[in-house]
Amino acid sequence: VEEAPEFPGGMEECVKFIKQNTLYPIEAHRKGIHGRVLVSCVISDKGVIESPHIYRSVDPLLDAEALRVIQSMPKWKPGKQRGKEVNVKYTLPVVFRLQ
Repeated sequence: VEEAPEFPGGMEECVKFIKQNTLYPIEAHRKGIHGRVLVSCVISDKGVIESPHIYRSVDPLLDAEALRVIQSMPKWKPGKQRGKEVNVKYTLPVVFRLQ
């Protein structure tokens, strides 16, 4: 695509959204499970997240939370090709760190 999709406010706001809206599963925290889940999806020509799925898994508990967070995102500015809004495949990381 000539113009990539854009989260409202840019990538910095996207990372902030993911961090603020991710709830570390209690059982995963208790078991010491951590890592980076990659969620692949399509950002539609309307800016909506569609067909999210796990591209790289860590654990079913973290995977489920990562999908929930990505599905809860607000609309994006759609990607464009030759001036026309198009569907774009996109991969987003959701990081789980033990503290």
